[in-house]
Amino acid sequence: MPAASLDDVSDHLALAVDELLADPGVKIVVCCGAGGVGKTTTAAALALRAAEEHGRRTVVLTIDPARRLAQALGLTELDNQPRLVKTDRDAELYAMMLDMKRTFDEIVAAHTDEQRAQEIFGNPFYQAMSSTFSGTQEYMAMEKLGQLRAADRWDLIVVDTPPSRSALDFLDAPARLGRFLDGRMLRLLLAPARAGGRSMFQLVTASFGAFSRTVQRVLGSQLLGDLSGFVEALDSMFGGFRQRAEHTYQVLQDPQTAFLLVAAPEPDAIREASYFAERLVADRMPLAGLLLNRVHVTAAPGLSASESLRGAEVVAQEHPQTAAALRAHASLVQRVGREETVAARFTRAFPAVPVATVPAQPTDVHDLAGLRTVGATLA
Repeated sequence: MPAASLDDVSDHLALAVDELLADPGVKIVVCCGAGGVGKTTTAAALALRAAEEHGRRTVVLTIDPARRLAQALGLTELDNQPRLVKTDRDAELYAMMLDMKRTFDEIVAAHTDEQRAQEIFGNPFYQAMSSTFSGTQEYMAMEKLGQLRAADRWDLIVVDTPPSRSALDFLDAPARLGRFLDGRMLRLLLAPARAGGRSMFQLVTASFGAFSRTVQRVLGSQLLGDLSGFVEALDSMFGGFRQRAEHTYQVLQDPQTAFLLVAAPEPDAIREASYFAERLVADRMPLAGLLLNRVHVTAAPGLSASESLRGAEVVAQEHPQTAAALRAHASLVQRVGREETVAARFTRAFPAVPVATVPAQPTDVHDLAGLRTVGATLA
């Protein structure tokens, strides 16, 4: 592949962010990318702009447990329910942060009677799974997104996902849940309830003999009993959860959804963005564009680094401050060149994916004014 030029990214297809945010046919925007690239800030800026500039009733959902979103929106904290963001403009913007245990509790309460719900809540396996079980966060994120969309309360839902490889788990949640529900071991654990109340150990012993006795010795009868009770209690509601998760997955494939990759012009971040883009294309997810964040620019692009360094040598003795400024400019031009080269790895690999850029900000974004600046720059 030939070396990238400084024009490769600037001449690339531009992403019309304002058109995307204003489009009434777009109901969900999913921001995804590597960690540390400003993804949470970007999601908040997009949501704020959609609400303030385009009059859309917007909610931004973060799955990342970091508190940056709450701070930037002027909220003391975020929880599992949408909270109104107070702005000085006539806008309806809400924000929330996924609480996976509370979401799981809400599902149980909504799809079982009170007595069965209390049995589930008190089961040690449920308490562990709803708080720490691998994949639960992604399952609950899919569920919460489905709830928000089904409520039909919002014009636009903006989702801030975890760093990209974890966000892939978000996409995989329905399939992983289906494999779990259809697994052989789960069917065995459900067998006692489906066999008319025979004890789990009678049934498993009859089926597996020495194997079941070994499992019982390793795990203990109480642990196996808890697991059996947990699976039996959830059997009636898991099928519905899987169906809803698969429906949400279909919603993510629909044109009403727009995936936006967020990256910085750094090798690791661009590599992650490319990895995710390949996956989205393979899964027929609507990839709307790349948001290239923290891009450095120069006010004098016509002055090359080599010219600046030669000029600095000439004036160094009589004008040291001018020489220092020329050297700083040369360093900046070189950095811009490196960033353009790295970003071009993505644009050349995905020429049909439009790009919008955000110049590097002089300070961290920590309030609504900063979010407005980011949103305006994107647009």
